[in-house]
Amino acid sequence: MKFLQLILFFSLASLAQERYPKDYFAPPLEIPIQLSGNFGELRPNHFHAGFDYKTNQKEGLNVYAAADGYVSRIKIATNGYGKAVYITHPNGFTTVYGHLQKGVGSIQDKIISLQYQEHSYDVEAYLKPGELPIKKGELIAISGNTGGSDGPHLHFEIRDSKTEKIINPLLFGIQLKDTKKPIVSNLYVYPIDTTSVVNGYKLPIALNLSLQQDGTYMAEKVSGKGRIGFGINSYDQDDVSYNNNGDYSVQLYSNGSPAFGYKFDEMVFDEARYVNAFIDYERYKKTHQRVQKLFMKRPFNWSNAIVDANDGIISITPNFTRIIKLEVSDFNQNKVFITIPVDYTPNPPIRKEVVKTTNYFVKAKVDANFEKNNVSVFFPAGTFYDDFYLNFDVKDNVLHLHEDIVPAHSNFKISFDKVNASAEELKKMFIATVNEKKLGYLTTKVEGTTLSCRTKTLGQFTIAKDTIAPKISIAKKIEGKWITGQKNIQLTISDDLSGIKSYNGYLNDKWVLFEYEPKTRKITHEFVDEYLNEGENKLKVVVMDNVGNSTIFETQFYRSKK
Repeated sequence: MKFLQLILFFSLASLAQERYPKDYFAPPLEIPIQLSGNFGELRPNHFHAGFDYKTNQKEGLNVYAAADGYVSRIKIATNGYGKAVYITHPNGFTTVYGHLQKGVGSIQDKIISLQYQEHSYDVEAYLKPGELPIKKGELIAISGNTGGSDGPHLHFEIRDSKTEKIINPLLFGIQLKDTKKPIVSNLYVYPIDTTSVVNGYKLPIALNLSLQQDGTYMAEKVSGKGRIGFGINSYDQDDVSYNNNGDYSVQLYSNGSPAFGYKFDEMVFDEARYVNAFIDYERYKKTHQRVQKLFMKRPFNWSNAIVDANDGIISITPNFTRIIKLEVSDFNQNKVFITIPVDYTPNPPIRKEVVKTTNYFVKAKVDANFEKNNVSVFFPAGTFYDDFYLNFDVKDNVLHLHEDIVPAHSNFKISFDKVNASAEELKKMFIATVNEKKLGYLTTKVEGTTLSCRTKTLGQFTIAKDTIAPKISIAKKIEGKWITGQKNIQLTISDDLSGIKSYNGYLNDKWVLFEYEPKTRKITHEFVDEYLNEGENKLKVVVMDNVGNSTIFETQFYRSKK
């Protein structure tokens, strides 16, 4: 069955070139294309879903519609894509523009209208085809750095409007000069089972690579026994972007037959978190090195992976001699080839891997519940990708729940029962992560004397109490001053423990929009004559943290509308 899937995969790959029009979409920026992130690139907890266009390390560049269509969705948030605009096109695709500074023209008017309707900076709306029609090349927005962005850039996607699959923009004929081969910086071999041995070891080891005269690479010989798998640390570069991006495709062959492969033509949003199963998660957490495992110890449903009947795992048995070949390619078919000789040896291991066992064993496919000292943890079946021994303990009201070296695919529940506190105190309490004595807020539910939360990350947890209200400050005082020439008011808001939940500004007793940028902790109101009085104006800002502590900032200033 899996071989039939493999044939189908490559058949669809050839058909894909015909499905996507090559000259339909225009570049969204008027500067030469440079990428700070490409399609399918490995990111924390997800595969990157589009292109990150460089914007010369600054905000304020014009962003243009890639084709005719209509604005079908607007989403404004302090995280994720920040300010994002979605344009649906008549050819069945939708383009996405993220991390914007602001919209332009009717799009910006719509954003502001939505925010005032909902009295919120964060808004989301789905629009009908006739509401905001757009022409190809029309100025729609200004590039920025909003949301979960580490620096100014434009995030750009192309999606199938019906299925919402994300499509690699390169399939649409976007030109990006690339004559460079991918780089495989490390090759690893993994013993899969407790009986597996590779080159005298029962733990993953790096293999040396030697450049051959024909430009290919030869790996050092693997001698061992049992089931093994391979992993690579690799990246790709193009001729103009000057940074490391992700690979387009990888294929592992065993004696000429495909064993494990993937290709980034399309992606499914709901599968993004499988990146944690795909990489060696423990190594990543300890070394920040993302090694791609070219096998599945326990199969997971990642659509981009095509595997053989053995899920990419090679079984070394007596009289076994095999040539493993690895092909890593970018979209322009620049390729690197690695040959890995493998044979059998009955020799025992030189060094054994120490398997740390505990009294708590988690089976990935089975529900698990652990309790101690009025603290309980419930893992639903499917929370984890693999079985493992869990470190579980409760000391001094701190839950020690393993460490973040085992990836969770979905939420699990933590509960602290019989908390010794009054009803009023419980309102100010929450479950917090503990990272070197620094506490992090987790959304917490209070039921009687029980506090519970859901999370996807292992580590340390405790109960924290926050009774301190947020802080509000203004850099340039305006109390009692005339500020007719000033375009906006900017305040700094912060909370030292549970974090900011909401903020609201009122000008002359009317709600007004303040835009929030968590990276700088600034909220900014751009003056609008409609909400200003001639002469004296009163400003009130209310900020609340996640457990209900609030602070009110009030001031009055003078302004002329003439």
